[in-house]
Amino acid sequence: MINYLQVEQVSKSFGENTLFENISFSVGKDQKIALIAKNGMGKTTLIRMIMGQESIDLGKVTFRNDIKIGYLPQDPDFTLGHTILEELFRNSVQLRKAYEAFDKAIHVADHTLDEAVHQMEVLGGWDFETRVSQILSKLNIADIHQRIEHLSGGQKKRVALAQALIEQPDLLILDEPTNHLDLVMIEWLEEFLTRKQFTLLMVTHDRYFLDHVCTDIIELEKKTAQWYRGNYAYYLEKRQDRLDNQIMNVERARNLLKTEQDWMSRMPQARATKAKSRIDAYYKLKERASESFSEKQVQFDIKTRRLGNKVLVINGMSKSIAGKNLISNFSYTFARGERIGIIGPNGVGKSTFLNVITGGMQPDSGTIEHGETVVSGYYRQEGMQFKPGQRVIDVVSDIAEVVTLGSGRVMSVSQFLEHFLFNAVMQYSYVEKLSGGERRRLYLMTILMRNPNLLILDEPTNDLDIMTLNVLEDYLIQFAGSVVIVSHDRFFMDKVVDQLFVFEGEGNISTFPGNYADYRDAEDFRIKMEKEKAKPVEIKRSFQTPNSDTSKKKLSYKEQKELEQLEAEIENFTQEKTNLEDLLNSGTLKADELMEKSKRIAQLIEIIDEKEFRWLELNDR
Repeated sequence: MINYLQVEQVSKSFGENTLFENISFSVGKDQKIALIAKNGMGKTTLIRMIMGQESIDLGKVTFRNDIKIGYLPQDPDFTLGHTILEELFRNSVQLRKAYEAFDKAIHVADHTLDEAVHQMEVLGGWDFETRVSQILSKLNIADIHQRIEHLSGGQKKRVALAQALIEQPDLLILDEPTNHLDLVMIEWLEEFLTRKQFTLLMVTHDRYFLDHVCTDIIELEKKTAQWYRGNYAYYLEKRQDRLDNQIMNVERARNLLKTEQDWMSRMPQARATKAKSRIDAYYKLKERASESFSEKQVQFDIKTRRLGNKVLVINGMSKSIAGKNLISNFSYTFARGERIGIIGPNGVGKSTFLNVITGGMQPDSGTIEHGETVVSGYYRQEGMQFKPGQRVIDVVSDIAEVVTLGSGRVMSVSQFLEHFLFNAVMQYSYVEKLSGGERRRLYLMTILMRNPNLLILDEPTNDLDIMTLNVLEDYLIQFAGSVVIVSHDRFFMDKVVDQLFVFEGEGNISTFPGNYADYRDAEDFRIKMEKEKAKPVEIKRSFQTPNSDTSKKKLSYKEQKELEQLEAEIENFTQEKTNLEDLLNSGTLKADELMEKSKRIAQLIEIIDEKEFRWLELNDR
């Protein structure tokens, strides 16, 4: 296998906190590898070290000389003042100028068009332009002349992802590529990365993505790197096998240690004369026998306030922003214990919906009634707001001095932080020093410690590690109150929700009983049925009795022949149109040929429409 990337004996520490020691791995051609670990274990740090953005304490990183690298950082860095187009063509200045010249010439339609077309052909611009159009449309990036500083964080992430994909790199390095993508975009990206011959190294917590895309998984654990040659399902199985074997080996060591301890204590004279190697082996055995494989996990065992029968009643709610209709005359009565997931493309109003029902925004019309016993906990997508210089323990102490668990046990703030895996050292760390996932975990903790009975979660899965996600899912399933969730994590939605609000655009919101997998199955079936209906009806000849109803509706011999001829003509004209479209996209045509072929396509569309109309008329009879 050809190695594209070699990581050799790499170590990294921040003060007394050692992230990893002497880890080594390689990325070979066509491998699709995911890095996974708990938050704070150094996934993003390792990616930044590989890309030369973070110093390496020991070891080295080597790339193959002749490869092109595409990189999506967790927090993209763009040049202010640049447009999206300039950033997309950052590494292809000549191509950008040719593309801009062609774009200008085709609108002006002057003598410069021939030269612009020639330049695009010389630089391979037609293939590039096709890739740009496809990827931008899938990532919902419409205005390529918009300036970077006017984009939201999510839009910047999508532009950075487009930039990495458009270049068709040999090695693609992605840090949390699914963040800020809606479900349709994620499914497209999943299919795109699976189908294309990319070599891939990525960090992601999306478990379906890991299962469908990855060929290998590397887990950062206890300062080392464990390699699993398979997808996420394989990793889960083999990781458990490895832990079981380690536990078995420790048990064996403990049993053997009893014998050796007996020898060490009963025969002091013999010990002095025995081989020193047995004494050394005893201490190594003692160290191995003391190993522990019990994993600390976040525990969300928090008391929930009693929730009455009335939770939330929405009557005729509508909301528009800047002339865009986001919610139109929506009504719903929430039930106690209901877990609702909200899905839909970016920008259709999902977060606006949450802001309206929590009182952050006023509806344009309609009413929202909360039950008297309802205490809401609202986890916002933008995350926690904290003051500069604020420590972890200060954030929690500002809310309460003690916390009551589900069992009724009362904890101090410091004990509660331990409950969420913030040890004594981390409790006095500055919040800005925490990793993205640790900050998210702290934010979630501040929401839950208020003992809400209505949880409203806007993208709670962003930046949380897989282990924390598993625990959060189990907590929400057992949660006695009601839950409303916006999330792009399909695995999370499948496990947690039992009802969907589907935002369809133009203010339309439909409800669906079931989780996301149920919804996708229903949608796939609906699309299949629509395609079946759209297929031309096959003409089947059969013998009928003269008195049957069918005989009255039979076409004449001449009409039957016309119908058969129409089917053949429609197929031929459609094929001609497809061939012409392929020619237009090939980039091989001159300007006058482009005009000629475009006119013919317009003619063919009219001819096909006319013949299809006649075919339908005859077929209906």
